[in-house]
Amino acid sequence: MEKPQFADLVAEVLEQLPPTFARHLETVEIVIAPRPSREQRRALGLRPWQTIYGLYEGVPLTEEYNAPATITIFQEPLERDFRTIASLREQIRRTILHEIAHHFGISDERLRELGAY
Repeated sequence: MEKPQFADLVAEVLEQLPPTFARHLETVEIVIAPRPSREQRRALGLRPWQTIYGLYEGVPLTEEYNAPATITIFQEPLERDFRTIASLREQIRRTILHEIAHHFGISDERLRELGAY
């Protein structure tokens, strides 16, 4: 899929977010990258066979309000693992919601407890 088409899917998901979430994303930049950079992989401790679909980088709202933050959506792993438009759109949605949870200060451990994985 071309980057503009993928970006359209991401934009579609963002437009459908409930207003309660959307208003807290004013200081969050949403970007699309092909895959995690070496630096991102190293910082996360990812092994060569491991991948991620998205990444939140910033200070959660629970620690400092209105601090700039970035959510990166990784196109290549998503497209590789989700072959239909419907499944890709759904995983983009899940990924964005997951990263927004980090923006709200919710850890991966807590997301597991809540059954969000």
